[in-house]
Parts: sequence; C-alpha cells; structure tokens
Amino acid sequence: MTSLEVSAQNEDSGPGGYAAARLLLLHEKERSGPPRRTALARLTDDWLAGLFAAAAPPRGTALVAVGGYGRSELSPRSDLDLVLLHDGTADKAAIAALADRIWYPVWDLGLALDHSVRTPAEARATAAEDLKVHLGLLDARPLAGDAGLVAALRTTVLADWRNQAPKRLPELDELCRERAERMGELQFLLEPDLKEARGGLRDAQALRAVAASWLADAPREGLDRARRRLLDTRDALHLVTGRATDRLALQEQDAVAAELGLLDADTLLREVYEAARTISYATDVTWREVNRVLKARSARPRLRSLLGGRSGGGRSGGKPPVERTPLAEGVVEMDGEVVLARTAKPERDPVLPLRAAAAAAQSGLPLSPHAVRRLAATAKPLPVPWPAEAREELVTLLGAGEATVPVWEALEAEGIVTRLLPDWERVRCRPQRNPVHTWTVDRHLVETAVRAASLTRRVGRPDLLLVAALLHDIGKGWPGDHSVAGETIARDLAARVGFDRTDTAVVATAVRHHLLLVETATRRDLDDPATVQAVATAVGTLGTLELLHALTEADALATGPAAWSSWRASLVADLVKRVAGVLAGEPLPDPEAAAPSAEQERLAMEALRTGEPVLALHTQAERQEKADEADEAGPADTAPEPVGVELVIALPDQPGVLPAVAGVLALHRLTVRAADLRAVDLPTGPGSGSVLVLDWRVAAEYGSLPEAARLRADLVRALDGSLDIPARLAEREAAYPRRRGLTAPPPRVTVAAADSRLATVIEVRAQDAPGLLHRIGRALEGAAVRVRSAHVSTLGANAVDTLYVTRPDGSLLPPEEAVDLARTLETALR
Repeated sequence: MTSLEVSAQNEDSGPGGYAAARLLLLHEKERSGPPRRTALARLTDDWLAGLFAAAAPPRGTALVAVGGYGRSELSPRSDLDLVLLHDGTADKAAIAALADRIWYPVWDLGLALDHSVRTPAEARATAAEDLKVHLGLLDARPLAGDAGLVAALRTTVLADWRNQAPKRLPELDELCRERAERMGELQFLLEPDLKEARGGLRDAQALRAVAASWLADAPREGLDRARRRLLDTRDALHLVTGRATDRLALQEQDAVAAELGLLDADTLLREVYEAARTISYATDVTWREVNRVLKARSARPRLRSLLGGRSGGGRSGGKPPVERTPLAEGVVEMDGEVVLARTAKPERDPVLPLRAAAAAAQSGLPLSPHAVRRLAATAKPLPVPWPAEAREELVTLLGAGEATVPVWEALEAEGIVTRLLPDWERVRCRPQRNPVHTWTVDRHLVETAVRAASLTRRVGRPDLLLVAALLHDIGKGWPGDHSVAGETIARDLAARVGFDRTDTAVVATAVRHHLLLVETATRRDLDDPATVQAVATAVGTLGTLELLHALTEADALATGPAAWSSWRASLVADLVKRVAGVLAGEPLPDPEAAAPSAEQERLAMEALRTGEPVLALHTQAERQEKADEADEAGPADTAPEPVGVELVIALPDQPGVLPAVAGVLALHRLTVRAADLRAVDLPTGPGSGSVLVLDWRVAAEYGSLPEAARLRADLVRALDGSLDIPARLAEREAAYPRRRGLTAPPPRVTVAAADSRLATVIEVRAQDAPGLLHRIGRALEGAAVRVRSAHVSTLGANAVDTLYVTRPDGSLLPPEEAVDLARTLETALR
C-alpha cells in the first residue's frame, strides 16, 4: 500500500482525506500511465469500501465497480460506474439509506457518478434489454460486501453473453458502425474523440467483449500498447483541461504533448493515429471473423436438413472440404479471404506479397491477416531494381480502386509497405494541419491512387499516373517544399520499382509539379502569355501534361470536398487546352489585341450613354449548359458547389470602382472567385469615351442569388458615398465566427515572379473574412495603382488572392515600387 493510500485511510475514509490523496497522486510526475490509473482505482476502492463499511450495510449487499472503473482504468476525470447489488432480503428503506451514504459523498466531491441499485436478477434482466449495461457488467469487480453475490452475478452475466453471442454480437457490430458513422475515424481527425471515434477506446472495449464471447478473437499484436497510448493521452488531456473530456481539441494538443513528454502536437497526433490504426485494423479483422463464424453456424442446420440429418463429407463422415479457388501463383481464395496456397514458398518468392495483395484487391476480397503475417515474417526482400513482375503487381494493386484501401492497410499493419517503399515511414500516420485535408498524408496518397484509378482511361500511361499519385506528397515527411523534396524521393523510388530513366523522369516531374495546374489556373491570369508559357516550359511534353491533368483532379478529389469543384475543373481544363496548344506549336493570342465581346461592348455603350453602372448576370447553370454543349464527353466528375454566376458590370471609368464593387458583393454574401477588369475605349463621336468593364465570377455563400437591380442600386450608393461599406463590413466581421483560443497567422503579401509583360503580379495570403477583397481594393486605390485582373482562391479558412496591377498609364511597376506596394498591402491587412 502506498503512502497516499495510507493517508486516505488515516483520514477515516472522509472525503477530505480522499480528495487530498487523489490530488497528490494526480500531480506525481514520476507516476503516470497504467501505474497511476491503477493507483487511482485502488485509492478510490479503499475510500468507497470505507464509505460502505461505515454505513453498516445489511447482509446480502455488495458494492460493485463496472465499466472502465471495473477494469481499474480511472483517468483523472473519469466517471465512477457503480452498482449497489443486494439479494432482495433487506428492507428497501435500508438499501436506499445505504445508497445515499455512498452516492452523496461522491457527489459532494464533484465526481461524476453513474449509479444503480439492483438485485442480480434485475441486473441480468436489464442487461438482456440494454447492450451497454451488459457490456459494463462484463467488467464487474467487487469493491466491498458480499463477494459471493458478485461472483455469481459475473458468472451468470458472462454465461448469458456467450449463450446470446449470435444475437448480441451483431447488435454490438451495428452499434459500433453507427458510432463510427457519427464520430468519424480517429486516425484521420484533427480534433479526434479518443473514446467514441472509430479506432478509439470504445472499439478497443468492443474487441474485449468479442473475445469474451469465445466466438472470435482480435489480432493481439500491438493492441494493448495502442489502448494504453489512448488512455495515457486521455489522462493528460484531463489534467491539462481540468475537465472530463475525450475530445483532443487543437488548442490543447501542445499542452497534452508536453504533459506526455512528447516533442510537439504533431508527434502526439502521430502516436494517437498509430494507436487508432492498430485498433481499427483489429476491429475490421475481428468483425469479419465474427460474421464468417455466424454465417457458417447459420448454414449448418440448412445443410443437415438438405442431407436428411446425415453428416456431410463423404465416407469419412467428417466436415466437407473447404473449397480453395486459385487467384494467382501461390495465392488462393478460401472461405471469403485471400490466403496463400499450400505450395506457396514466400522465402523463395519475393514477389509473393505484391502478387497476393494485387489478387486480393482485384477480386475485392480481404487479405487474410494470417497470410500477411506469414509474408511479413518469411518473404525475402525484393531485389533493387524490382523485377518487371513486381512492378506490374504494384500497378495492378493501385489500379483496383476502392478495393485497394483495405488491402493496403493489411500490408501496413505488418510493416510490408515500409519494407517495399522505405520512404513511406516518414509519411505514415503524419497529420495534415490544413483542415481542407480529410486524411493523413499516407492515407491521402492511397486515396489519390484510388481516384486516379478511375481516370486511367484518359492517359496514355496509366502505370505512371498510378505511381505518381501514390508518391505525389511523399516529400511531406521532409523539411522544406514538399514538392521539391518529393521530386528527389520519387526519382529514387521510381528507379527502385524498376522504371527506366525516361519513365522515372516523368514520375519525378509529375511529383514536382503536381500543384502547378490548379495553382496556376486559380491564381494566375490565363490570358497572359507568360502564364501559359511558364507552364508549358515546366511540363515539357504533351504526355506529361496529360498525366498532370489527371493527377491534379485525383489529388484534389482525394483531398476533400472543398478542394475541387466544377469551377476549378473548368479553369484547369482551360489552362491545359492553352498549354497543349503551345506544346503543339500553336501561337498564343495577343491579349492586348483581343477585342471586347459583343456583350461587353453593348454594356459599355449603355453605361457611357447613361453615365451609371450597367449589370448583367449569367447563372452557373447557363454557363454549364453551354460548356456541356461544347464538350461531348459531358461534365467532369466534380464536387457540388454553391450556385454561381458570371457578373458583368460596365460603368464610366472613375476612382474607387474595385473596392466599391467588392464591398457590395461582400454585403450581399457573394464569394468572389475571379475578377477581370479592362478599360474599353469606345469609338470617337457622340458616344465616345472610356468605360471600365468588370467580369466577375461569384457564388452565393448560401441561399439564393440577389437580384441584379439590388446589386446595381447598392453599387450606385457605394460610388456616390451614401452607402458606408467599411462600417457595414465591420459589423459583419465582428460577428464572423472564430475558433476559441486560435489566432490566425498574419497576412503575407509578396511580389510573384511571374515574368508577365502585362502587369506586376502581387500575391496576398490571408485569413479569409468578409470584405477581404474590399480592403485590398481600398489599399490599392490609396497606392494609386490600377488593377488589371484579380484571381481569388479560397481553401478552408485561407485565401490566396493574386492581383495583376499596373501604373495608371498601364506600365509595369518597377521592382522597388512593387515591393513597397506589397508592404503597404500587408500593413493595411494587418
């Protein structure tokens, strides 16, 4: 017995003595993890046993710990799950008084309590009706009183659990699936719930319950260690926050990491993800085995009925032989799983792991964990470079689509992936702090390959597309620009896999420039010849361009719903078409010589005649219909997006146009995606003069689009000063939701090296907020520069706005003036 426990007893089991001893224990730095949880449970046991004894309990009563407390897994702020058990012979009033003398001291200390008073028969009946109660009673542990009463209950409850397993386990499986659907997968969440999310403590406990049924058992390798890591993390979270919480919020992660002695929050998340992945994989394997056993059991009565009550299996009278269907050399399907053939020799066949994985993925079957374990233990390493068969099997595995994911996870669980691709270890379970990303780095790479598999018909070299998809973010395990680091790693890995020099160079180029198309399309002026020429120079060949186009789409679709839309798809397709023309030797059109469209000229003449703004709206549906008519292949596979419009505005050239229009759009909750500004000089004569034409791409944040008349009326008021846009936007920004405890990084404004002959390119990176483009426009007006075009890209909470600016006479800004303008913008946005 420790000194803390003795001190608690010496205080006559009073709440003050227990509270003091508990506080000392929780702040003992030298004792943490399982020892602290065990000590806290023992300390609590002694205190509650003292309360029970002091209450002079009647005969035939016992105090029982169930659930997490029954397992002696008390975190600092855990609930106390207690059952007051009695045999029904004592007076009800005496039992009620006994309960009060135990429950009230617990409540007085502010401890959470989950309590009940039951006879064994009542406990058993409640367990039969409530699956969660049954699960809690599986861990029943006596604290004080009649131990025989508790032992009998435990025996009965466990027997019921085993007898009712065919009914209760499917209920438990459904409960776990519903919870996973609601809470998400712990191994991919930036703010995971350590208990409720899939792969968390609830699932670990469900695996214990399955094992207790004797129907199936979970893979034990690493499971206890994973569970212990999640419990340790929850302990640290309780101590840091002082609250009974299981959600590892972003603002708490650094402190929790420090409490655990870890380097930083990323190290913490990676360890949590590793633990969750172990539990998730064990969960998949276990439930698959449960369902297989239950299916086999349900088939036996039907088989006996068909045989007239006779045993199957021929003259031997034994079980019928299990069918083994060949899938590949050394690989067969048996009982719904892919296993190794009896003749397989992993120690002599280094390609067998990839062959088995490819066969499993292609057939849509799970890869047996026993087969994977044997392959990990006995298969020889592949020679470097790989033989052609190994490379082909890898491509086959990656090209299987959704079926690739569970097979890849099975290989990962036994360390085979890292053995095949050594650099994989650096991205394994690596978190991505950008909330746009749904997955960890490694899972994102696999998901990109899955998406790329559906695009292989669009490229001449599907194998290069799939391998580039798998490796495109491999550089995120290294410091610096991940695309630059990834190019070097991808070159080494492509050569290792067995590609020749030419193919290796293509894969490396695709990895180096996997963000080039989408960033250029959304952040640069595609009418600027320098934009298109720079992309053509980087890409080099039509084949590489084709591959990059498909990789761009696969990468974005695998990132998350905010990363791809029909708008982004159309911009990328437009850029690819222009670059393909350059690579095919076609001349680029001169943007300065481009005449305004008929609509722009019509609106400009109307604006010059009336002296006021003129607006025209074209809905996204109208533009999409025209695009579909021009594209016989039909619309691309893109994510849904808000209803969008093309807004064309013409008005006499005057100061303050950009901030006025941007402000009005922000007030009407329209998100700006792109803005093109051009001065149209109409012919001399009665209708002569210069008119500014603005072509905007906007989308409604929510709800329906505003009417053009309302936009025009507010724009007129903004230009004449009767509508105070800054004040109205300040009210909006004050109400803009912000995450508690989080501070946005400061804005950053730079002069981009775009080699444009048309304008100086300024890039603004800032936290997205209502009226951001309006504030930028005001700062540019104050700096006396002219905006030629603006290109807005928003991912999550981050906005990247690219501005093409000139002097008032249309000339480029000298380098010194451009740098000063960037500083001015940065200061204004701060």
